[in-house]
Parts: sequence; structure tokens; C-alpha cells
Amino acid sequence: MSFKAYLINQEEGKVASRFVDMDDGQLDPGEVAIAVTHSSINYKDALAATGAGRIIRRFPCVGGIDLAGKVLASSDPRFKAGDEVLATSYDIGVAHHGGYAERARIPAAWVHKLPAGLTCSEAMALGTAGFTAGLGIVRMEENGLKPGNGPVIVTGATGGVGSLAVDMLAARGYEVVALTGKESETDYLKELGASEVMLRQSLDLAKIKPLGKELWAGAVDNLGGDFLAWIASTMKQGGTIASIGLAASMNLNTTVAPFILRGASLLGIDSGYIGDPYRSGVWQRLASDMKPCHLAAMTRHIAFADLPAAFDDYIQGRVKGRVVVKIAD
Repeated sequence: MSFKAYLINQEEGKVASRFVDMDDGQLDPGEVAIAVTHSSINYKDALAATGAGRIIRRFPCVGGIDLAGKVLASSDPRFKAGDEVLATSYDIGVAHHGGYAERARIPAAWVHKLPAGLTCSEAMALGTAGFTAGLGIVRMEENGLKPGNGPVIVTGATGGVGSLAVDMLAARGYEVVALTGKESETDYLKELGASEVMLRQSLDLAKIKPLGKELWAGAVDNLGGDFLAWIASTMKQGGTIASIGLAASMNLNTTVAPFILRGASLLGIDSGYIGDPYRSGVWQRLASDMKPCHLAAMTRHIAFADLPAAFDDYIQGRVKGRVVVKIAD
């Protein structure tokens, strides 16, 4: 059976992406065949599809690191035809045909039944971004973070992970400070629950002290680089940092002072390959007590045909919140 897919290929050494017709015989191996109804756009997807980042590990590859839909067939007894399922991360959309297609075939270990409390559309409004934010919060709370400990800063706050983290933390009773370079989005961030909005341009990152003023009990960092170094230097005693992204830089120039003199913890958040029980547990939480209050308000929906035109906004940093792609009915 023929179906529509958005295929990322390499032509004359350059990335070239376009809609193509594929058939089931061209799909990658996997125990679960899925009729994809929804996907999403993450920054990683935009980098992959445009070639702006070296993301794709195999050409050709159907893009889209997130997908949700209904099982068509499964050789794994955990799934049966008609089950609503989701799959995110692992090699999906980078080395295994992904969610930007009307059909997918995915290894059963990467597939999860849609938790009660989520629709396929909502699952993709969350997607890898929501799972990452949720995992970061779970890990920080396991490390002792509580609302009474003090403020939590979220960097890159208007992005997908940032917006969701602001919402989820505020709903859990935390005092959330949102750090952004977009002054025009102050009202948006406060609507999500931020008690304060800080502008990136207000920071003097050329003068980061080994130990600065104690400000933060927790941090969700999407930027890396000098922003993460500044956060580490301004953590409260026993504070905890979830390192999630590298939008500013993957380098980190800091000292050990915050970690050995203030007992700060730097937690690496691997949303790509972490398995169960964490993965299914976080998805259950995202469908229940950690479900974002403003998920619908921060989400924009586009048709599959409009997918290619949406990537440039991500590359240029013009996107806020989440974008869900309706692949099929």
C-alpha cells in the first residue's frame, strides 16, 4: 500500500528533503506497524530536515522523532490492532524511519500504549519536549527539590521544553523564573505560570564568579555554555540543575566550587534512550498529575502539507510553545 512520507536524503553532499510516496516494503524493521495520525516538530527535527545540524545518521530517512497513532498489526503480544500508541526518541527520525509518514514500523521496545488521559494530539503536543521536561522535573524532585526550597529558573523558556517546564513547575507550586531573550513574550510566560521573567541580555556572562549570590533551588537549562556556568555559580545550598539542552553552546567552562562547597547537583537528562521504568512512568505522570495546564494554549496545529514551511521558524528562533502536525485522520 502506498502512503505519503517526508523523506530526508542527501544529494551531492547536501541535505534534501521532500514529500515522496512509499510503500510498506520500504519501512524499517520493527514489531509494531502503526497508522500515524499525529507527529510534532522539535528543534532537532528542523535541524535534521534542513541540514542546519548534523542530526541524520542514515540517508535516506523519514523525519520526525515523535509519532502517535493506531496499531495496524503487531507481532509483540503487548500490542494489538486498534491500540492507540505513541513512540518518541531512540533512533526514530534520525536513523530509523520516523513520524513524518502516514505509516511507520517501530521496534516494540520503543512503543508505548497511549496513557489514559491523553489523546494522540495531546501526546504529540507533549512529544519529546514534554517527556524531556517531565523527566527533568522527576529527576530533580528525586534529588530533593521541593517548592519550599526556593525559586526554580527555566532557561530558553519560550521553547517547547521551556514552556512545558514553566507550566508544569508552576502547577506543582514552584516559584518559577523564566529566562528568555524575547521580551515580547513576557506576558506569554506569565500566563504559563512564571512569577518573574528575566531577559538573557540583562546577564553579564563575562564576569561569572566561581560562587555568586545564591539564587536558585533548581534549574531547567536548555542553553548550556556560559548560561549553565552562571546558573551553577548561583545555585543555593543543595540545589539541583537539570541539564537538558545546548541551544547556546555544548561547552561548559566552570569550576567545581558550586558542587563541593554548596553541594549543587548537575543532572544530565537523557530523554533519547532512557528506558523503563522511567519512560513509561514519566508518560503516566504526563497524563495525570503532571499534565500541563496550558497545553492547548501553547500548541499550534498544522497540516502535514504545511510541514516544510514550518522549519525555518525553528532555525531562526521564532517559535514559541509546541507545533503538532496532523498526519492523517
